[in-house]
Amino acid sequence: MTGQPFWNSRPTFVTGATGQLGGWLVRRLLDAGADVVCLVRDWVPQCELVRTGLLERAKAVRGDLSDLELLRRALGEYEINTVIHLAAQSIVGTANRDPVTTFETNIRGTWSLLEACRAIPTVKQVVMASTDKVYGDSDELPYHEEMPLLAVYPHDVSKACAEMIARCYAQTYALGVAVTRLPNLYGGGDLNWSRIVPGTVRSVWKGERPVIHSNGKFIRDYLYVEDAAAAHLYLAESLAEKPELRGQAFNLSSGGHLSVLELVDKIVRLMGSDLTPLVEDKAKQEIRNQYLTAQKARDILGWRPLYTIDGGLQATIDWYRTFFAGQA
Repeated sequence: MTGQPFWNSRPTFVTGATGQLGGWLVRRLLDAGADVVCLVRDWVPQCELVRTGLLERAKAVRGDLSDLELLRRALGEYEINTVIHLAAQSIVGTANRDPVTTFETNIRGTWSLLEACRAIPTVKQVVMASTDKVYGDSDELPYHEEMPLLAVYPHDVSKACAEMIARCYAQTYALGVAVTRLPNLYGGGDLNWSRIVPGTVRSVWKGERPVIHSNGKFIRDYLYVEDAAAAHLYLAESLAEKPELRGQAFNLSSGGHLSVLELVDKIVRLMGSDLTPLVEDKAKQEIRNQYLTAQKARDILGWRPLYTIDGGLQATIDWYRTFFAGQA
């Protein structure tokens, strides 16, 4: 999978390209020879896409995901074949404070994009990123794809709704759309310091105690961002070979899970520090325990993560050390 012939000169439209996953995914697409068109809403000079010059190797369409006419024009004019939809409001705390903006981005943005894809006959595959949080709080773990979506909180509900809309377009209009369900991603390029991995790395770099907003006991699945980027390409290629995959969802997982405290301890240890975290215990509207099985992705897509948690964290720490040194 992720073969050069499939992507060579392939017109590919990426939403959320200025995000962490987007930057690594665009890099992979460009290296494979794809003709990449990025939807860019906000100009973020520090993001991986801009900072490394990747955007200069791609095309940029400036605008908002909910602008249906803009999307139709972009997909049509660039004769897009493959769409990878990563754009979302993904911060749980932000969604709890401002659910309407989250619903507008994650739900309205998704139906606008899929409607534009439906209208443009050159579009053959759409890969859409979702989250493990769509499963809601369940006593059955790990999550598998046959489980019902029982989301409750605003961010989680918005992504579950987006998935249902994707399934609607797949079944009603035979649109070649499929979904990835992602755990917590980590890796270089994430500049949202409220997230646990970049926030912890920055704190230790500055010699400050890392902050844990929850009680630190929540169990999560963590996936290195380059493994996640590769999986989206695997799924797009599989959709081209197996149209029967449209409307389906695929869990992505590293196969391991640990508590927030355990994750922070690993980062601190790998950075050669003895700092202890400050546990605030303020995060209440979150699912306590979440982790996935990715057996379906392994069996059908042939995808497997290449990074262990320690290997991924070391690569992440190295990236941020270089980034902070450059800033200094």
